Amino acid sequence: MESIVKVVSNLVWSDFLIYLCLFTGLYFSFRTRFLQVGYVKEMTRLLFLKQDSNKGISSFQAFTLAISGRVGTGNIVGVATAIFMGGPGAVFWMWVIAFLGSASAFVEATLGQVYKQEQDGEYRGGPAYYIEKGLGVRWYAVLFALVTIVSTGFLLPGVQSNAINGTVSNAFNLQLTTLSVLGIDFPISWVGVGVVVLLGVIIIGGVKRLGLAAEYIVPFMAGAYILMALVIIALNFSQIPMVLNLIITSAFSMDATFGGIIGMAIAWGIKRGIYSNEAGQGTAPHAAAAADVKHPAQQGLVQAFSVYVDTLFVCTATAFMILFTGMFNTGETFDATGKALSFVAEHVPGVAADGFTQAAVAHHFPSIGNQFVAIALFFFAFTTIMAYYYYAETNVAYIFNKRNTRGVIWLLRIGFLAATYFGTVRTAGLAWDLGDIGVGLMAWVNLIAILLLSKPALKVWNDYTKKRKAGIKNPLFNPKELGIKNAEFWEKE
Repeated sequence: MESIVKVVSNLVWSDFLIYLCLFTGLYFSFRTRFLQVGYVKEMTRLLFLKQDSNKGISSFQAFTLAISGRVGTGNIVGVATAIFMGGPGAVFWMWVIAFLGSASAFVEATLGQVYKQEQDGEYRGGPAYYIEKGLGVRWYAVLFALVTIVSTGFLLPGVQSNAINGTVSNAFNLQLTTLSVLGIDFPISWVGVGVVVLLGVIIIGGVKRLGLAAEYIVPFMAGAYILMALVIIALNFSQIPMVLNLIITSAFSMDATFGGIIGMAIAWGIKRGIYSNEAGQGTAPHAAAAADVKHPAQQGLVQAFSVYVDTLFVCTATAFMILFTGMFNTGETFDATGKALSFVAEHVPGVAADGFTQAAVAHHFPSIGNQFVAIALFFFAFTTIMAYYYYAETNVAYIFNKRNTRGVIWLLRIGFLAATYFGTVRTAGLAWDLGDIGVGLMAWVNLIAILLLSKPALKVWNDYTKKRKAGIKNPLFNPKELGIKNAEFWEKE
């Protein structure tokens, strides 16, 4: 089964998808005149605007809900895997896709706001909504919704819970136990049981409780992790030029050790970069649509900033900790499961990629390093699982629009919790390959959609910048002024 899943994953993540990601980011960067550079100050201002209601959540809550989806296992294990598969140069390509991807994130989040609707007493929106309303292609919208339900409901949660189980078990020396029923042994993970119980309490409360939980957990978890990284960077301050040189030279095949794997550096940097920051994947627009704002571009800018927080802050912190301490290996040839048969660099023999970050922190803080990373990853991955549930529920609500979805939502909750638990007892390789399939399929469908919808998205952007330059601090949005149709929520407003 693992070899079949690996083949499917490689087909989904062909070179064509990598080129599509780069092209989309470049296209929207130029069309928005590189908003990711010129509007950073505006992004931070909008982040703390108080504009919540009984039906929506604040910009900051939508930001933290999206961050909870972006900042997860990819920021710790994903970065380590990118270095393992593509060398230090993969980090540079993660930066590139984050910079370009922030423009894609702006567009998809803005479209999520433009075409959102009020449903079940809450604001709902996302790619399925803007594909149907903006493109008028119902079957394509349903396709995205189904792909998202399968991906975020059943494929991706296992990646996060698998990482939680692995790091927590490693840090606290926990082992799987077995339960024998009718002669059949079932693996039992008490870490998985704990995750499922906590998750069940939160997701039953709906989007308001999800937003509230993310608002408190995300700043704490990201702040603590970045603080630890800053301490390690300070202890190795003199090595910063050397590490930057290693990243840049290996990214362009100029480093003697890593020069022969530039293709792997680009592929894995972009692959793990998108997995981490989710720019263009189509997940964050669900959270963006739930925000109560005066203009869709406001939430678009907030979501563009969240890509920076994810990759330029958290992923870079992880990469620096690993490279400062030299606690990494880089493979050269691999078997069908992704296990290295030979190495370009092998600095920590016997340590798998998912253990690089723990080894790096433990190098400086041997008494608490493993436990700190395990706790950090628990919060990162747990909040990501929370966000995945919200994305899956939103697409169930889309498919069953204007019908009683309570029974279907409960089936989703049960299946989601089961998939989360199953992830804790399956192999890491299988979990990651299933997750990659989910991310890749969503990206294929969504990237094509936002390119086709570039005209209304850019109209919204130009409207916002024009009004801001005219001195209007918080512009109002009127779709009829711009000739944008089917934006029923804003027409009522």
